[in-house]
Amino acid sequence: MAVFRPFKAFRPARKNQELIPALPYDVMNSEEARAQVQGKPLSFLHVDKAEIDLPENTDPYSQAVYDKARENLLNLESNGDLIQDDKPCLYIYKQIMNGRSQVGIVGCASIDDYLNNIIKKHEHTLAKKEQDRINHVNTCDANTGPIFLTYRQKHSIDMAVSMWMSENEPVYDFYADGVRQTVWVVDDDSVIDKLVNAFDGIDSMYIADGHHRCASAVKVGQLRRKENPGYTCYDEFNYFLAVAFPDNELEIMDYNRVVKDLNGCSFEEFTALVKKNFDISETDHQFHPIRKHTFGMYYGKKWYILSAKKGTYDENDPVARLDVSILQNNLLEPVLGIKDPKNDDRIDFIGGIRGLDELEKRADSDMCLAFSMFPTTVDDLMDIADADKIMPPKSTWFEPKLLSGLFIHHLS
Repeated sequence: MAVFRPFKAFRPARKNQELIPALPYDVMNSEEARAQVQGKPLSFLHVDKAEIDLPENTDPYSQAVYDKARENLLNLESNGDLIQDDKPCLYIYKQIMNGRSQVGIVGCASIDDYLNNIIKKHEHTLAKKEQDRINHVNTCDANTGPIFLTYRQKHSIDMAVSMWMSENEPVYDFYADGVRQTVWVVDDDSVIDKLVNAFDGIDSMYIADGHHRCASAVKVGQLRRKENPGYTCYDEFNYFLAVAFPDNELEIMDYNRVVKDLNGCSFEEFTALVKKNFDISETDHQFHPIRKHTFGMYYGKKWYILSAKKGTYDENDPVARLDVSILQNNLLEPVLGIKDPKNDDRIDFIGGIRGLDELEKRADSDMCLAFSMFPTTVDDLMDIADADKIMPPKSTWFEPKLLSGLFIHHLS
């Protein structure tokens, strides 16, 4: 059963609610982060991407960067820009984007739940990215960015959260990047106990986003256990910062593809090959698929609709029946020769938040071909994780992003 527990968060003083929180470190590069913090001395990017406060040629994976991150974090805390709650609490985090809301509970999940596959994964992680966050978490002695978890909706949790929001004032309510961000502190022990017990009745939780952060937090916890052989279940390094959302609150956006060339084919030769596995028809407007196993294709300033033929995928395999798999296995690899999309510079990936205009722009400039996708669903994600399988690269795009700097969990 899942462990989800309260903690004494460091969080922004109310006057800093718009000044400290920032987008997560992995959605921008160092140059973009430097531009983001202009005139924002309290931005949490000074912690999550601390190379921006060092000379521009600094290696972002050097120990100097992690030391600077720790220095900046401790300064925010010692100056009172970040404050710590007096007792362990849970927190409610609501985001509203384009009229759609998602409400999650902020707390600490157990590294043992990750190790025992109660917290389930659907992505592989890269050693270099893991090591970066291991160094960051270990040096800062803190989880500075939350892991995005989901679970199958539970009525008792919904009711407790809804009641708390209706009866209590939020501590934060502000806009960041066009998204309304609202936070409540749950400090009533009876309500905390009710929520903790409700999570204890959940069989599985799922990583929606943040696989590298999660794996790194777990490895830091394991390292601390080796360094502290007399540790107990009360030591904070046994837990990591997370926001848990019920599955019905989440929306996964499409993750579209653009390709540089037709692999030496003329368009006529290309479409002849594509027709072996797809029905093709031309359309006079942009096409965003509204059902599974259909795709939009843009080439030469024209849009086409592709429909996967029967027999091109195994409906009983949760990975093979994904649209990203169908496109990869029946077109990108056999027709365009893209065998490893994660490392092939002939393909790029465009999050659905950018819209179909961005696909046209890229196909008409540095690329030549674009595909619009039907989004992977939350059910797809959970089915694959339950089967202990791995999604293909670039299968999910979550919006809105969880901000960093709203909650910090110290490990000691």
